[in-house]
Amino acid sequence: MPHSTARRNRLLASAVRLAVSVMVGVCAISVNTAAAAPPNEAHVVDSTVVAERTYGVHVWSPSMGRPIELTVFRAADPLLPAPTLYLLNGAAGGDGGSSWFDRTDIEEFFADKQVNIVVPVGGAASYYTDWYRDDPVLGRNQWSTFLAHELPPVMDAEFLGNGINSIAGISMAGTSVLQLAIANPGVYSAVASYSGCASTSDPLGRAYVKSVVEMRGGGNTVNMWGPDSDPAWIDNDPYVNAEKLRGTDIYISSGTGVPGPLDVIDGPDVAGSPTKLVEQLAVGAFIESATDRCSRQMQQRLESLSIPATYRFRDNGTHSWGYWQGDLHDSWPLLASAMGGQ
Repeated sequence: MPHSTARRNRLLASAVRLAVSVMVGVCAISVNTAAAAPPNEAHVVDSTVVAERTYGVHVWSPSMGRPIELTVFRAADPLLPAPTLYLLNGAAGGDGGSSWFDRTDIEEFFADKQVNIVVPVGGAASYYTDWYRDDPVLGRNQWSTFLAHELPPVMDAEFLGNGINSIAGISMAGTSVLQLAIANPGVYSAVASYSGCASTSDPLGRAYVKSVVEMRGGGNTVNMWGPDSDPAWIDNDPYVNAEKLRGTDIYISSGTGVPGPLDVIDGPDVAGSPTKLVEQLAVGAFIESATDRCSRQMQQRLESLSIPATYRFRDNGTHSWGYWQGDLHDSWPLLASAMGGQ
């Protein structure tokens, strides 16, 4: 009898430990991973369940020397392997309510789709590129290395990814996603650029880049790609290097800046605020008219190279989230097909 009782107690203790470990996993905390992983390897620092299928994750970036925040929405069936769609935020980097999760319906839209959605938070005004040197204001930015090399294998291991990736981005990141696909061949099966400016080395493109990095972000483009004469400006120009997009599925969209159906007082980005409406109709219209010109130039460039792409050029619409949500919906069939028809 004593042996039987002791055995039952050991079994009970084991069951309790198992239950506790399962509960900790469900509630989200992966702390031991960070302690075990060497600092020169990318790894999950922590992972927290924010909502059903939505996780807040921090991944250590060796190239940037700090953990990078991500929000992840898991595939419809988390027990089956799934491709990964990376969605990049605009010039604010997702801060202050400017993320795909804050401003669009991605959780609802992807609820029945077998794809992991990964949205990095941070990188404001960085162009998600590798900078020459640290910036006094914007800090260390080695985003191309992180996004294309460090992050994908970690996401695949953590969320049962199948190794197939696509990437999409808005505004500043509409340029970045094209740069990332060019600089990292084979990493992304498809790329979608919403209201981006593909050119970075001509006068218009360089002015657009500087308006984001310097005027908005307070950084210095010399720390990013050097002075205007530095070859990095051309090396990071998707228009110049468009040939390297051959074999990648491409989607490009923009409006014209002319007020459209969402540029109204009860529009999704205005929410009854006259101040926001004025800003959207003035600043948003000006920016979108510029990105529209860039996008149409990129169309001409790709067509001159006989590189196929899908275009959605609206005859109205400002530089705002409501239109980008529509662009994501519209581009999904192309992205899904490139990732295996999810």
